Amino acid sequence: METILSVIQVFLSVAIIFLVLMHSGKDAGLSGAFGVGSGAGRLGGGSMVERNLNRYTVAISILFVLNTIVLLKTPWE
Repeated sequence: METILSVIQVFLSVAIIFLVLMHSGKDAGLSGAFGVGSGAGRLGGGSMVERNLNRYTVAISILFVLNTIVLLKTPWE
């Protein structure tokens, strides 16, 4: 069980890194390559995409924290 949760933890951490890099910052970062920060692009309006990106980031972050707590609290023998 610990191995499964550890593998899930790795996937969640990679997903968080990717989602954080997708957020537009001062320099528009990696999100500028995919049209997230701009108002027009192939993904539609920027505000809707940014809102969904924020929701996905929060959801994955909550899963990451819960998985970390489970990994720390559960006695593995």
